Amino acid sequence: MVAALSPLVAPIRVGLIGTGHAARSRSQALLSDDRAQLVAVAGHTLDRATTFAQPYSAEATADWQSLVHRSDIDLIMVCHVNNGHAAAVRTALEAGKAVVVEYPLALSVDAAQELIALAQTRQLFLHVEHIELWGGLHQTLKAHLATIGRPAYVRYKTVVPKSPAPKKWSYHSEQFGFPLVGALSRLHRLTNLFGAVTAVSSQLQYDDDGGEAQPYYNTCRCTAQLTFANGVLAEVFYGKGEQVWQPARYMEIQGDRGALIFEGDQGTLLQDGISQPLTLAARRGLFAQDTAAVLDALLAGKPMYVSPQESLYALTVAAAAERSAATGQTIYLSA
Repeated sequence: MVAALSPLVAPIRVGLIGTGHAARSRSQALLSDDRAQLVAVAGHTLDRATTFAQPYSAEATADWQSLVHRSDIDLIMVCHVNNGHAAAVRTALEAGKAVVVEYPLALSVDAAQELIALAQTRQLFLHVEHIELWGGLHQTLKAHLATIGRPAYVRYKTVVPKSPAPKKWSYHSEQFGFPLVGALSRLHRLTNLFGAVTAVSSQLQYDDDGGEAQPYYNTCRCTAQLTFANGVLAEVFYGKGEQVWQPARYMEIQGDRGALIFEGDQGTLLQDGISQPLTLAARRGLFAQDTAAVLDALLAGKPMYVSPQESLYALTVAAAAERSAATGQTIYLSA
């Protein structure tokens, strides 16, 4: 889905749910584009919302439900805690609003499917952000993937040490979701490149998850092994917190005519013993690109760079990883 059947008129009036990093990036993008106006911001508390909204001359509220139902708002941007996405998106769609939501659309496949169906039934715009597809790593990878021939093996590692681990929703298993659901872009990058997955095996480890009395964990480690329908094998590791020690952003793709290796902001093409450095574009400005694409879609009907259905498929793979981690069994998917 790329846009509502009846395009909106500039300036598009925006209501923002959330006051974190993604919300700030969205608000700055809106401020620099005269096709949109940030009307109101909903935060976890009124004080946080007020502090956030003031530089943008926007109204503040602690009640996102009232924001969603305002008649002077056309577009809702959902940028808050992961386990609140589905409810906010559903309420916004039922109120007849266009919706942008940071991934994941929902923490379950069933909920995400229902929201996509609701948007289609109401003929409303629904976009799930996946700015990793515009990042320098992904664009450079796609530009050189054919050079290494038929891909066979992928190793993908993301590690973020954090000490002390923050007592916030991104370190809360229920609020963030299963790690590869909450951090869905790690799997979506691979499904975008290699297509359908036929088998998933996953393992999950939390350190010092205190249960109901202390629901925040200090360290998370999650691994997944994916088999793609085209024969590609992939290993994914996602870790964060106090006991992962060494930061890493690493991807390696091996093919029958070479390999691509990305470490941090450096890329390398390896072929026949020759190493060629690859230049990666800066990661800045991706939320602005995404926001501009949303406005292009809403005002001019231009197609989006990613569909909700593509995000849903990545979520399906992530949900299979969650089942595998819970049961200790490999989960098989139809290609």
